[in-house]
Amino acid sequence: MEVTLELPFPPSVNTYWRSFKGRVLLSENGRKYKVSVFEAVLLAGRKRFAGNIKVEIAANQPDNRRRDLDNYLKAPLDALMAAGMYEDDSQIVDLRIYWTQEKGKTINITLRDA
Repeated sequence: MEVTLELPFPPSVNTYWRSFKGRVLLSENGRKYKVSVFEAVLLAGRKRFAGNIKVEIAANQPDNRRRDLDNYLKAPLDALMAAGMYEDDSQIVDLRIYWTQEKGKTINITLRDA
């Protein structure tokens, strides 16, 4: 099985979490992002991967600022798991992320059976 989703550009791991009264919580941006991913998964037919999977993320840079690519993995992977695409991060046996040459505020994520 293979599924490709176009998702909004994720919040950075630096803005995904917030500390509140000694607890670490998902930020407002993080919660909004999870809702948008859940909606995209529903529109795609909400398939669920049972076994090991490969994940490829093609990220379009929203602007010309320098960004650390690895800061944009946590939010989409957590949101896809919460939306029911797979049960646990341990199912991901191959993970690739790269910048595209396009500008935009989206990422394309392809999940496929390993």
